[in-house]
Amino acid sequence: MSATRLPGTPRLLRALNDRAALELLLEQGPLTRARLGELTGLSKVTASQLVERLEERGLVTRVGEQAGGRGPNAQLYAVRPGSAHVVGVDVGPERVVAACADITGAVIGRVEQSTQDTDDPVGVVHNAVVRVAGSAGAQLSSVRRIVLGTPGLVDPATGDITFAFNLPRWHRGLLAALRDDLDTPVVFENDVNLAAVAEAQSGAAQGLSDFVLVWVGAGVGLAIMLGGRLHHGSSGAAGEIGYLPVPGAPIPRDVSRRAKPAFQQVAGADAIRALAREHGYPDGAADAVRAAIGDGAAGGPMLDEVARRLALGVASTCVVLDPPLVVLAGEVGQAGGAALAERVQHEVAAITLVHPRVVPTGLTEEPILHGALRTALDAVRDEVFGSTVG
Repeated sequence: MSATRLPGTPRLLRALNDRAALELLLEQGPLTRARLGELTGLSKVTASQLVERLEERGLVTRVGEQAGGRGPNAQLYAVRPGSAHVVGVDVGPERVVAACADITGAVIGRVEQSTQDTDDPVGVVHNAVVRVAGSAGAQLSSVRRIVLGTPGLVDPATGDITFAFNLPRWHRGLLAALRDDLDTPVVFENDVNLAAVAEAQSGAAQGLSDFVLVWVGAGVGLAIMLGGRLHHGSSGAAGEIGYLPVPGAPIPRDVSRRAKPAFQQVAGADAIRALAREHGYPDGAADAVRAAIGDGAAGGPMLDEVARRLALGVASTCVVLDPPLVVLAGEVGQAGGAALAERVQHEVAAITLVHPRVVPTGLTEEPILHGALRTALDAVRDEVFGSTVG
């Protein structure tokens, strides 16, 4: 009896080879047909057919020549940057920042605008996307995905915003309105989750599939990365550690009344500012932490107290998830650097049975925005690179 032949196998193999070649071109830069063949294990003929196929589809382009030995110079090929674009948007209570990247990941446009003089979130996002695409020289039709990072909860089932404490006009139904307005796939993601995506890509968590990121700024939040994937929870509330009931603060019984939850009261920026005033430091959470570090031993008591408070939330998280790494991010986490991270690590180990490594963020500029771009790029590359065979 002859073996059953799987339909479409040659087509599938071509698609896999094309995807592998495109990934190599992104990682290593311009390559010749011969070098692509060597790296993919394909014959010269098959590699040449692959390059021709990708060139016909507008995904790769010739970018120069490589001088060799005898014979004509070999053509160099690279992914065509303009074959697709993505836009990432960091949405805050006072402003939005948008950036545009081409399919290679190069950021080619950035704009920001205030949100304080408008109550129209669709108009805000529309203007930001149009402006950033224009600044990048990209046609709106080439923007394949827009990812918006926002504070609050995103429903995993619908993708819509269900609760954003400091963005009262961002609500259910907004996602559909934005998709209709922009005629482009639009995705919401929690801002702290996007910071973790950026941290995994190019920050302190590179190479790790399991870690947590604790964001300490105006609010406190948590992103959970398990098996290389974000964990959102059934309602999108995984990581809302501001609501942890911790000692040192009253526990509100009705969150709909917008009362500050317990851990937020203890470790948020307002609490750190109050602590800074007690210790004679500037009235700014991140500034006070930096000043305490600059004071050396004299700043130790304040840093110890900040670490003790943060450790309440970090320890509660770690005894449930037992991650190998905790990244401290946000304005305060970044300002605290290694001095604060080491104190938090010591305090967590003192009050629990787990001993995670605690480190400061490895990113200094706009992690939410870069996480949004990375999320959009991953999705668009899957779409574009996964459909190379007609």
